[in-house]
Amino acid sequence: MKKNILLLCGGGGTEHEISLVSSKYIEKTLNDIGLYNVIKVEIGKDKIFRKLSFDNIQGEVVEMNFKRQLIGPKTEDIHLVVPCIHGPPGETGEIQTFFELIGLPYIGCGPEASINCFNKVTSKLWFNALEIPNTPFEFLASMEDKIRAHNFFDRYGKVFVKAASQGSSVGCFQVFSKKDLDNVLLEAFKYSSYVLIEKMVIARELEISTYEYEGKIIATIPGEINCPSKFYSYEEKYDPNSLTTTEIVAPNLPVEAVEKMRNYAIKAFTHLKLRHLSRIDFFYTDEKEIFLNEINTFPGMTPISMFPKMMEKNGHSFPKFFKDIVAKNIL
Repeated sequence: MKKNILLLCGGGGTEHEISLVSSKYIEKTLNDIGLYNVIKVEIGKDKIFRKLSFDNIQGEVVEMNFKRQLIGPKTEDIHLVVPCIHGPPGETGEIQTFFELIGLPYIGCGPEASINCFNKVTSKLWFNALEIPNTPFEFLASMEDKIRAHNFFDRYGKVFVKAASQGSSVGCFQVFSKKDLDNVLLEAFKYSSYVLIEKMVIARELEISTYEYEGKIIATIPGEINCPSKFYSYEEKYDPNSLTTTEIVAPNLPVEAVEKMRNYAIKAFTHLKLRHLSRIDFFYTDEKEIFLNEINTFPGMTPISMFPKMMEKNGHSFPKFFKDIVAKNIL
Protein backbone atom coordinates (compact mmCIF):
# COMPACT_ATOMS: atom_id res chain seq x y z
CA MET A 1 0.00 0.00 0.00
CA LYS A 2 1.29 3.46 -0.88
CA LYS A 3 2.24 5.78 1.97
CA ASN A 4 0.38 9.07 2.32
CA ILE A 5 2.00 12.47 1.85
CA LEU A 6 0.08 15.47 3.14
CA LEU A 7 0.66 18.49 0.89
CA LEU A 8 -0.37 21.50 2.97
CA CYS A 9 -0.91 24.86 1.27
CA GLY A 10 -2.67 28.19 1.74
CA GLY A 11 -2.19 29.33 5.32
CA GLY A 12 -4.50 32.33 5.31
CA GLY A 13 -1.72 34.92 5.19
CA THR A 14 -0.83 37.56 2.63
CA GLU A 15 0.85 34.97 0.38
CA HIS A 16 -2.06 32.50 0.52
CA GLU A 17 -2.83 32.52 -3.21
CA ILE A 18 0.84 32.18 -4.20
CA SER A 19 1.09 29.10 -2.00
CA LEU A 20 -1.81 27.52 -3.90
CA VAL A 21 0.03 28.06 -7.20
CA SER A 22 3.25 26.58 -5.81
CA SER A 23 1.35 23.57 -4.51
CA LYS A 24 0.35 22.54 -8.03
CA TYR A 25 4.01 22.27 -9.05
CA ILE A 26 4.86 20.23 -5.94
CA GLU A 27 1.78 18.03 -6.45
CA LYS A 28 2.74 17.28 -10.05
CA THR A 29 6.31 16.47 -8.97
CA LEU A 30 5.08 14.04 -6.31
CA ASN A 31 2.55 12.43 -8.64
CA ASP A 32 5.21 11.99 -11.31
CA ILE A 33 7.39 10.18 -8.75
CA GLY A 34 4.46 7.76 -8.52
CA LEU A 35 5.39 6.10 -5.23
CA TYR A 36 3.02 7.88 -2.86
CA ASN A 37 -0.59 8.87 -2.36
CA VAL A 38 -0.74 12.69 -2.29
CA ILE A 39 -3.43 14.30 -0.16
CA LYS A 40 -3.63 18.04 -0.76
CA VAL A 41 -5.16 20.20 1.96
CA GLU A 42 -5.66 23.96 2.10
CA ILE A 43 -5.52 25.88 5.36
CA GLY A 44 -8.21 28.42 4.59
CA LYS A 45 -8.31 32.08 5.50
CA ASP A 46 -10.99 30.98 7.99
CA LYS A 47 -8.40 28.56 9.52
CA ILE A 48 -10.46 25.53 8.42
CA PHE A 49 -8.64 22.63 6.72
CA ARG A 50 -10.19 21.46 3.45
CA LYS A 51 -9.09 18.89 0.91
CA LEU A 52 -8.26 20.26 -2.54
CA SER A 53 -8.41 18.76 -6.01
CA PHE A 54 -5.52 19.13 -8.45
CA ASP A 55 -7.28 22.24 -9.78
CA ASN A 56 -7.51 23.58 -6.21
CA ILE A 57 -11.26 23.09 -5.94
CA GLN A 58 -12.25 22.89 -2.27
CA GLY A 59 -13.66 19.64 -0.98
CA GLU A 60 -14.43 18.06 2.38
CA VAL A 61 -13.38 19.53 5.73
CA VAL A 62 -10.68 17.57 7.57
CA GLU A 63 -8.72 17.85 10.82
CA MET A 64 -5.27 16.72 11.92
CA ASN A 65 -5.00 14.77 15.17
CA PHE A 66 -2.13 13.90 17.49
CA LYS A 67 -1.94 10.36 16.13
CA ARG A 68 -0.56 11.62 12.79
CA GLN A 69 -3.91 11.10 11.13
CA LEU A 70 -6.15 13.18 8.90
CA ILE A 71 -9.75 12.94 10.13
CA GLY A 72 -12.66 13.52 7.74
CA PRO A 73 -15.29 11.27 6.18
CA LYS A 74 -12.53 8.68 6.52
CA THR A 75 -9.40 8.46 8.65
CA GLU A 76 -6.07 8.48 6.80
CA ASP A 77 -2.61 7.92 8.27
CA ILE A 78 -0.06 10.58 7.30
CA HIS A 79 3.57 9.55 6.80
CA LEU A 80 5.12 12.88 5.72
CA VAL A 81 4.07 16.52 5.30
CA VAL A 82 5.18 18.99 2.64
CA PRO A 83 4.27 22.39 4.13
CA CYS A 84 4.04 24.38 0.89
CA ILE A 85 3.05 27.58 2.70
CA HIS A 86 4.71 30.92 2.01
CA GLY A 87 4.62 33.17 5.06
CA PRO A 88 2.64 32.28 8.20
CA PRO A 89 2.23 29.63 9.50
CA GLY A 90 4.57 27.73 7.18
CA GLU A 91 7.73 29.86 7.12
CA THR A 92 7.30 31.14 10.66
CA GLY A 93 7.77 27.91 12.59
CA GLU A 94 4.25 27.37 13.96
CA ILE A 95 3.28 24.45 11.74
CA GLN A 96 6.70 22.80 12.16
CA THR A 97 6.38 23.05 15.96
CA PHE A 98 3.16 21.02 15.78
CA PHE A 99 4.78 18.39 13.56
CA GLU A 100 7.72 18.12 15.96
CA LEU A 101 5.31 17.74 18.87
CA ILE A 102 3.52 14.76 17.30
CA GLY A 103 6.61 13.21 15.70
CA LEU A 104 5.48 13.70 12.12
CA PRO A 105 8.32 14.17 9.58
CA TYR A 106 8.15 17.07 7.14
CA ILE A 107 10.12 18.69 4.35
CA GLY A 108 11.97 21.95 4.95
CA CYS A 109 13.45 23.90 7.82
CA GLY A 110 12.68 23.30 11.47
CA PRO A 111 10.84 25.72 13.77
CA GLU A 112 13.86 27.68 15.01
CA ALA A 113 15.44 28.20 11.59
CA SER A 114 12.07 29.21 10.16
CA ILE A 115 11.46 31.80 12.88
CA ASN A 116 14.99 33.22 12.65
CA CYS A 117 14.92 33.58 8.87
CA PHE A 118 11.39 34.95 8.52
CA ASN A 119 11.93 37.77 11.01
CA LYS A 120 13.98 40.39 9.17
CA VAL A 121 15.41 41.80 12.41
CA THR A 122 16.49 38.44 13.80
CA SER A 123 18.01 37.33 10.51
CA LYS A 124 20.08 40.51 10.16
CA LEU A 125 21.38 40.09 13.73
CA TRP A 126 22.43 36.56 12.73
CA PHE A 127 24.12 37.85 9.56
CA ASN A 128 26.09 40.35 11.65
CA ALA A 129 27.12 37.63 14.12
CA LEU A 130 28.30 35.47 11.20
CA GLU A 131 30.12 38.43 9.60
CA ILE A 132 27.98 38.16 6.47
CA PRO A 133 27.57 41.65 4.98
CA ASN A 134 24.05 43.08 4.89
CA THR A 135 22.63 46.57 4.52
CA PRO A 136 22.84 48.98 7.52
CA PHE A 137 19.65 48.94 9.58
CA GLU A 138 17.77 49.93 12.72
CA PHE A 139 14.69 48.29 14.15
CA LEU A 140 11.73 49.65 16.08
CA ALA A 141 9.53 47.89 18.64
CA SER A 142 6.94 50.69 18.64
CA MET A 143 6.39 54.25 17.46
CA GLU A 144 8.02 55.39 20.70
CA ASP A 145 11.31 54.46 18.99
CA LYS A 146 10.67 56.69 15.99
CA ILE A 147 13.47 59.13 16.91
CA ARG A 148 15.95 56.38 15.99
CA ALA A 149 14.23 56.03 12.62
CA HIS A 150 14.49 59.80 12.07
CA ASN A 151 18.18 59.79 12.97
CA PHE A 152 18.74 56.85 10.62
CA PHE A 153 16.97 58.68 7.79
CA ASP A 154 19.13 61.76 8.41
CA ARG A 155 22.20 59.59 8.04
CA TYR A 156 21.22 57.88 4.77
CA GLY A 157 18.68 60.17 3.06
CA LYS A 158 16.50 57.43 1.59
CA VAL A 159 15.42 54.18 3.22
CA PHE A 160 13.28 51.09 3.08
CA VAL A 161 10.78 50.58 5.88
CA LYS A 162 9.79 46.93 6.28
CA ALA A 163 7.41 45.01 8.48
CA ALA A 164 9.75 42.57 10.20
CA SER A 165 7.66 39.43 9.77
CA GLN A 166 6.16 39.45 6.29
CA GLY A 167 7.22 37.93 2.98
CA SER A 168 6.97 38.82 -0.72
CA SER A 169 7.56 42.54 -0.01
CA VAL A 170 4.27 42.83 1.89
CA GLY A 171 4.49 45.74 4.33
CA CYS A 172 7.61 47.03 2.57
CA PHE A 173 7.86 50.71 1.60
CA GLN A 174 10.34 53.09 -0.01
CA VAL A 175 10.78 56.43 1.76
CA PHE A 176 12.45 59.35 -0.03
CA SER A 177 11.15 62.22 2.12
CA LYS A 178 11.44 62.53 5.88
CA LYS A 179 7.95 64.04 6.11
CA ASP A 180 6.52 60.69 4.97
CA LEU A 181 8.43 58.61 7.47
CA ASP A 182 6.00 58.54 10.42
CA ASN A 183 3.01 57.60 8.27
CA VAL A 184 4.97 54.81 6.62
CA LEU A 185 6.15 53.49 9.98
CA LEU A 186 2.55 53.42 11.21
CA GLU A 187 1.54 51.50 8.08
CA ALA A 188 4.36 48.97 8.53
CA PHE A 189 3.34 48.37 12.15
CA LYS A 190 -0.06 47.19 10.86
CA TYR A 191 1.73 44.14 9.44
CA SER A 192 4.20 43.30 12.20
CA SER A 193 5.03 44.06 15.82
CA TYR A 194 8.58 45.01 14.82
CA VAL A 195 9.62 47.29 11.98
CA LEU A 196 12.97 47.40 10.20
CA ILE A 197 14.40 50.57 8.69
CA GLU A 198 17.14 49.86 6.21
CA LYS A 199 19.53 51.86 4.04
CA MET A 200 18.30 51.89 0.45
CA VAL A 201 20.93 50.69 -1.99
CA ILE A 202 20.90 50.80 -5.77
CA ALA A 203 21.83 47.26 -6.65
CA ARG A 204 21.21 44.23 -8.80
CA GLU A 205 18.87 41.70 -7.19
CA LEU A 206 20.37 38.22 -7.23
CA GLU A 207 19.05 34.87 -5.99
CA ILE A 208 20.85 31.64 -5.14
CA SER A 209 19.18 28.25 -4.75
CA THR A 210 20.80 26.57 -1.76
CA TYR A 211 19.89 22.98 -0.97
CA GLU A 212 21.03 19.55 0.20
CA TYR A 213 21.88 17.12 -2.59
CA GLU A 214 23.44 13.70 -2.10
CA GLY A 215 24.86 14.64 1.28
CA LYS A 216 26.30 18.03 0.30
CA ILE A 217 25.07 21.61 0.65
CA ILE A 218 24.91 23.13 -2.82
CA ALA A 219 24.73 26.83 -3.74
CA THR A 220 24.00 27.60 -7.37
CA ILE A 221 25.35 30.38 -9.54
CA PRO A 222 23.13 33.43 -8.93
CA GLY A 223 20.10 34.18 -11.03
CA GLU A 224 18.88 37.75 -11.46
CA ILE A 225 15.65 39.67 -11.06
CA ASN A 226 15.34 42.57 -13.52
CA CYS A 227 12.71 44.96 -12.18
CA PRO A 228 12.15 48.14 -14.22
CA SER A 229 10.63 49.99 -11.25
CA LYS A 230 13.68 49.12 -9.09
CA PHE A 231 11.28 48.02 -6.33
CA TYR A 232 10.46 44.32 -6.43
CA SER A 233 7.03 44.68 -4.84
CA TYR A 234 4.35 42.01 -4.36
CA GLU A 235 2.66 43.22 -7.55
CA GLU A 236 5.92 43.09 -9.51
CA LYS A 237 6.45 39.53 -8.31
CA TYR A 238 3.04 38.08 -9.06
CA ASP A 239 0.91 40.38 -11.24
CA PRO A 240 0.52 38.84 -14.73
CA ASN A 241 1.08 42.34 -16.18
CA SER A 242 4.39 42.79 -14.38
CA LEU A 243 7.30 43.93 -16.54
CA THR A 244 9.83 42.21 -14.28
CA THR A 245 11.95 39.53 -15.95
CA THR A 246 14.29 36.87 -14.61
CA GLU A 247 17.55 35.36 -15.79
CA ILE A 248 18.52 31.93 -14.52
CA VAL A 249 22.19 32.89 -14.73
CA ALA A 250 22.97 36.51 -13.91
CA PRO A 251 25.19 37.93 -16.68
CA ASN A 252 28.50 39.74 -16.33
CA LEU A 253 29.20 39.01 -12.68
CA PRO A 254 32.85 38.81 -11.60
CA VAL A 255 33.90 35.28 -10.68
CA GLU A 256 35.11 36.51 -7.27
CA ALA A 257 31.71 38.05 -6.50
CA VAL A 258 29.89 34.86 -7.48
CA GLU A 259 32.11 32.73 -5.26
CA LYS A 260 31.72 35.13 -2.32
CA MET A 261 27.94 34.98 -2.60
CA ARG A 262 27.90 31.20 -2.88
CA ASN A 263 30.15 30.91 0.17
CA TYR A 264 27.95 33.31 2.15
CA ALA A 265 24.88 31.30 1.13
CA ILE A 266 26.41 28.03 2.33
CA LYS A 267 27.61 29.70 5.54
CA ALA A 268 24.11 31.02 6.27
CA PHE A 269 22.50 27.66 5.40
CA THR A 270 24.93 25.83 7.70
CA HIS A 271 24.97 28.14 10.73
CA LEU A 272 21.28 29.04 10.75
CA LYS A 273 20.54 25.29 10.60
CA LEU A 274 18.50 25.39 7.40
CA ARG A 275 17.32 22.06 6.02
CA HIS A 276 16.60 20.56 2.60
CA LEU A 277 15.97 23.72 0.54
CA SER A 278 16.13 27.50 0.60
CA ARG A 279 16.54 30.50 -1.65
CA ILE A 280 19.06 33.07 -0.47
CA ASP A 281 18.84 36.55 -1.98
CA PHE A 282 21.61 39.13 -2.40
CA PHE A 283 22.19 42.71 -3.52
CA TYR A 284 25.21 43.55 -5.71
CA THR A 285 25.95 47.25 -6.09
CA ASP A 286 27.81 49.23 -8.76
CA GLU A 287 30.56 49.67 -6.15
CA LYS A 288 30.90 45.85 -6.13
CA GLU A 289 29.44 45.58 -2.62
CA ILE A 290 27.69 42.32 -1.71
CA PHE A 291 24.82 42.33 0.79
CA LEU A 292 22.79 39.30 1.87
CA ASN A 293 19.19 40.51 1.66
CA GLU A 294 17.00 37.67 2.94
CA ILE A 295 16.47 33.92 3.19
CA ASN A 296 13.34 32.12 2.00
CA THR A 297 12.97 28.83 3.87
CA PHE A 298 10.30 27.50 1.48
CA PRO A 299 10.90 29.22 -1.86
CA GLY A 300 8.16 29.75 -4.42
CA MET A 301 7.43 27.03 -6.95
CA THR A 302 5.24 29.07 -9.31
CA PRO A 303 5.82 29.09 -13.11
CA ILE A 304 8.08 32.17 -12.74
CA SER A 305 9.93 30.99 -9.62
CA MET A 306 13.68 30.77 -9.79
CA PHE A 307 14.45 28.00 -7.27
CA PRO A 308 13.78 24.89 -9.41
CA LYS A 309 15.10 26.55 -12.57
CA MET A 310 18.44 27.42 -10.96
CA MET A 311 18.73 23.92 -9.54
CA GLU A 312 18.13 22.36 -12.96
CA LYS A 313 20.63 24.79 -14.55
CA ASN A 314 23.12 23.65 -11.94
CA GLY A 315 22.79 20.10 -13.27
CA HIS A 316 20.56 18.71 -10.53
CA SER A 317 17.13 17.31 -11.29
CA PHE A 318 14.40 18.84 -9.11
CA PRO A 319 12.26 15.65 -9.27
CA LYS A 320 15.27 13.56 -8.18
CA PHE A 321 16.06 16.05 -5.40
CA PHE A 322 12.48 15.89 -4.15
CA LYS A 323 12.27 12.11 -4.50
CA ASP A 324 15.45 11.72 -2.43
CA ILE A 325 14.45 14.00 0.45
CA VAL A 326 10.99 12.41 0.63
CA ALA A 327 12.49 8.90 0.73
CA LYS A 328 14.95 9.90 3.49
CA ASN A 329 12.30 11.46 5.72
CA ILE A 330 9.04 9.55 5.28
CA LEU A 331 7.84 7.29 8.12
